[in-house]
Amino acid sequence: MKKNDVICLSLPSDLSYLSLAQMVIRETALKIGFTGDDLYQIDLAAEEAISNVMVHAFAGQERENFDLICERAPLGMKITIKEKGLPFDPGQIPDYHPAENIDQMSASGMGVFLMKEYMDEVYFRNLGMEGKETNLVKYLPAKSIESYLSAQELAEAEAGEVLYPGIPSPSLPMPKDIPYTVRRMEPAEAVEIARCAYKSHGYTFFDDHIYYPERIIELNGTDEMISAVAVTEDNIFMGHSALVYPTEEARIAEFTFVFVNQEFRGQGCMKRIADFLFQCPKKKPLDGIYVYSVTNHEFTQRGMAQFDIHDCGLLLASSTETWVFKGIEAQDQRISVALSFKYLTPPPKMILYPPARHRAIIERLYENIGARDHGFHIPDVNLQQSLPPEAEILTDVLMTENCAEIHVIGYGDNIVHEVRRTLRELCLKNVAAIQLFLDLKDPHTFFMAAEFEKIGFFFAGILPLALVGDALILQYLNNVRVDYDKIALYTEKARQIRDYVRQMDPQRDYQ
Repeated sequence: MKKNDVICLSLPSDLSYLSLAQMVIRETALKIGFTGDDLYQIDLAAEEAISNVMVHAFAGQERENFDLICERAPLGMKITIKEKGLPFDPGQIPDYHPAENIDQMSASGMGVFLMKEYMDEVYFRNLGMEGKETNLVKYLPAKSIESYLSAQELAEAEAGEVLYPGIPSPSLPMPKDIPYTVRRMEPAEAVEIARCAYKSHGYTFFDDHIYYPERIIELNGTDEMISAVAVTEDNIFMGHSALVYPTEEARIAEFTFVFVNQEFRGQGCMKRIADFLFQCPKKKPLDGIYVYSVTNHEFTQRGMAQFDIHDCGLLLASSTETWVFKGIEAQDQRISVALSFKYLTPPPKMILYPPARHRAIIERLYENIGARDHGFHIPDVNLQQSLPPEAEILTDVLMTENCAEIHVIGYGDNIVHEVRRTLRELCLKNVAAIQLFLDLKDPHTFFMAAEFEKIGFFFAGILPLALVGDALILQYLNNVRVDYDKIALYTEKARQIRDYVRQMDPQRDYQ
């Protein structure tokens, strides 16, 4: 199955068509490359999702068709079930806990439990007037980096002294200048990238794709990820960085997966790799890059300042405290990240509608990242009367980090209710940190930000060219305490952002 092939099927919400839907899904999965137990798991998860729609989505009303969409995803297969049935609140589904005593077992919540058990990603999307979606994603099997390492290499990685980029090891002499080349990654080098990630962070890195060489190769093949490496004249791997597009339509990419092999630190290859990535030809348009820099140390932030990637936000407690940085003392709190941004093409002049409370800092942040020509306006007070009845939001839960993002794609009369409902669902799932993205080009943001702050959200920063547009980011902490004095920040601008965020934090007096 070619990567752009998509199968769309419109089906009646009648259980007699379930076998037809399963046949289409099974044949698609086979063409993509799934076999054995994976086929069984896809079949079972899809049966649960589709039968839920057929039985419950149109209960008590005239039966309608729904859409089944099967497509190849960058790392496997995506199944989308789109319908305009009764409103559905995933937060109302109870957690399913299998009991040892079969007589005590309850089937409540079992369907969603099975979907999440057998698929790699399961998420629900509210489309407003267009209905809603259930999305199931399954990755093709791939060998982890441990499969490529010898027992001795695994032991050496576990016992390594200091392995984090930018920190010289006292046991190694300062290296001499080494001639090297920077270029796009070649497929055979994917295993070296995974090795480097493992040596630096063990298995704690926030995106586990980096531990699977086959996935690195496939993502680079589709240009969802653009990897660049530094290699010696003898073609020995030195280091790696990548640009990763957050969505297929995105015009910005995250600068991430920055690793340098221990023996080659101090050669300046990170700066050269960054310059190469920013300038190299790309299949997809790219207008800017953004970076999340951890704040349990300043080394990554220092590098971003050297690359002219400038501060624009601070996301509190967005990474787990168990993330390993070899050579860095662990913290006793979740790790916050500094958000920074760099335009790769000059930004067009825009009219933005920042909330009055945050206008001054938003203007300063845009100036800091090089956008000085935007107009900042106050909308007509009668604007709120023009909202459609249904809002559209997209929620993305980052399981490895136990944080989530809520994107307001379109405002509606029920937007506060929908955000509150989603927030409650995430809190009940014990998600620690939640970020809310609002479009600054939409005049409704001027009014609605204050409504979200009433339910506990507070200022985090801005991100140009995000999924919603130029985004105002608000954040919510779910019973998480942050010691602001433990947040290490490199630039004065970052420290000013921290002080402003702390001032806005409704829990600041309880730190």
